[in-house]
Amino acid sequence: MRPFQHFNGLLIAVFMLCASMPASGQSLGNTNAATTPLGIQFFLDPYMANPSFAGLDSGLHISIAYRKQWTDMPGSPQTKLLAANGYIGHRVGAGLQVYNDVAGLLSNTRVAGTYAYHLPLGDDNQHLNFGISGVFYSKYINAKDINGDPNDPSVGAFNRRDNYFESDFGISYTDSHWMVQAAVPNIFSVTREESRVVGTEKFIAGTGYKFFIGEEISFATPKVFYRNVYGHESVVDAGVQVGFLRNLFDVTGMYHSTGNFTAGAGIGWLPYVQLQFLYTSQTNGLRSYTNGTMELNLRVHLF
Repeated sequence: MRPFQHFNGLLIAVFMLCASMPASGQSLGNTNAATTPLGIQFFLDPYMANPSFAGLDSGLHISIAYRKQWTDMPGSPQTKLLAANGYIGHRVGAGLQVYNDVAGLLSNTRVAGTYAYHLPLGDDNQHLNFGISGVFYSKYINAKDINGDPNDPSVGAFNRRDNYFESDFGISYTDSHWMVQAAVPNIFSVTREESRVVGTEKFIAGTGYKFFIGEEISFATPKVFYRNVYGHESVVDAGVQVGFLRNLFDVTGMYHSTGNFTAGAGIGWLPYVQLQFLYTSQTNGLRSYTNGTMELNLRVHLF
């Protein structure tokens, strides 16, 4: 009966999370173009969405992600990510992320360095975690690919803009089963309206519980997230990951309130390597233009 008691607790936490959402005129189900983050952040590497997860356990962890449109076409978006995080001692973790997104002529690069502190709370691997990242942003137009005059003064003016700095903050509670987290990406944008970018996340909250089951079905981890997005309706993501054969194989499914879903599978050579493939269908408003995205993720555990 103990697992079902924990499951009831998860349902209560999900209800409280949904009840705490801002009661604004935003709808959770009608957004057409809200940001679609990399799927790696939901299960495989939560550090991607919350700096408090940097160095949460021992060892050095390296993540590589690549995402592109399912139906390839010239100028279609491509996203690349390289990240590393690890525990450096004295309750301190550190991390580094390098993210590049190219869509048509526009290239967006994000580099983040992270400091995290993990406060132990008990004997069941309980920790209260805090993390903060310093973030460098750079955006430019690739003039070489312009079908026209690459010396257009408006292109030069865009590329001469100053790069800018931001900061992310995250907090989380973790133990052997539970995960409860909240994060504020781009802190400076909260108070500076001119720094806000439509489609980027303003606030993220999430919770999940990991059920350890047996050998054939190793675990099941349901999770739910709430994302508040600049310029769009808020988004709820709810899904589950199930592991099989002593964590050798897993499947993931997630529904997004934007009217689309993410599904995929992974294979692991634990404790060293995890490989994951994800497919995310297109949101309601863009479904007639593209068939969604595919994402390939690799996570390597060292030391």
